[in-house]
Amino acid sequence: MGRKVLVTGGTGYIGSHTVVELQSVGFEVVIIDDLSNSSADVVDHIEKISGIRPAFEAFNLLDTDRLDAFFEQYAGIEAIIHFAAFKAVGESVEQPLAYYRNNLVSLMNILDCMSKYKVPNLVFSSSCTVYGQPDQLPVTENTPKKEAESPYGNTKAISEEVLRDVVKVNPDFKVIALRYFNPIGAHPSSLIGELPRGVPNNLVPFITQTAAGIRQQLSVFGDDYDTPDGSCIRDYINVVDLAKAHVVAINRLINNANSERYEFFNVGTGNGASVLEVVNTFEKATGVKLNYKIVARRPGDIEKIYADTTIANTVLGWKAETSLSDTLLSAWNWEKRIRNIN
Repeated sequence: MGRKVLVTGGTGYIGSHTVVELQSVGFEVVIIDDLSNSSADVVDHIEKISGIRPAFEAFNLLDTDRLDAFFEQYAGIEAIIHFAAFKAVGESVEQPLAYYRNNLVSLMNILDCMSKYKVPNLVFSSSCTVYGQPDQLPVTENTPKKEAESPYGNTKAISEEVLRDVVKVNPDFKVIALRYFNPIGAHPSSLIGELPRGVPNNLVPFITQTAAGIRQQLSVFGDDYDTPDGSCIRDYINVVDLAKAHVVAINRLINNANSERYEFFNVGTGNGASVLEVVNTFEKATGVKLNYKIVARRPGDIEKIYADTTIANTVLGWKAETSLSDTLLSAWNWEKRIRNIN
């Protein structure tokens, strides 16, 4: 087998796609996930796509005894990709302590184990939420970080500070934080994709569930923003393109002795698309008309944000490649498969 990588949250949306990409280039993958927002059958689907079944352990990273036992069992891990976290913005506003405890303590437990079991490399799942509502667009890595709009966003900002401080005093550690913009879409096989529990927090699952008749109507939050059509603008990145960025980051940590010990990169397309543009593009790509209405703005929403990806393109040698239209079609094909729609 190839080099061993631990993926926390590896049965989740971005995690599962990343496991597939890691295995496709020869990494041996071990997953930890507590299945709080995913399902164990994702492991079966990863195996169907890649022909390889990753090792899988189901427990929460706050359980330090289980975590110690895990590292004793799986010796020789060279790198960790840390996805495991609560991630619903609205829920984080209602339950801040749960978010701070889960997202920050789990990271600290992983860092303790990296030190104890001599694991030198970490890729951290960060977010463009660290920029808040930026004063200038597009957002570069040098754009000042602003106060987070939610406890979820704040856990990402604090986590980055924790990582930066820990790397300073641990000369053996190397960390890359990837600041994602808005991941959407599904694997071309339609075997893995985004399957939120309950009412979706994100736009695209709400679109596909409305198209499938699961939701009666899609709400577009606000049409009076300072944007060309009045709806919010985001940088929507295909989840497989995003997964490939993690493989590039892992290779950089393992193979590039000259890289800085703490680095961070924007991972997006470099293009902003408005909510109404996404709706229209979905309708064109799929031929399905959406029932939607404009409603009041949603608290905590940023007006517009999209990435400058120059540094990721040049330093990492990674670039988003999939069009918005193809990405939305992949999301619809995934929705149709899980709902048995022809």
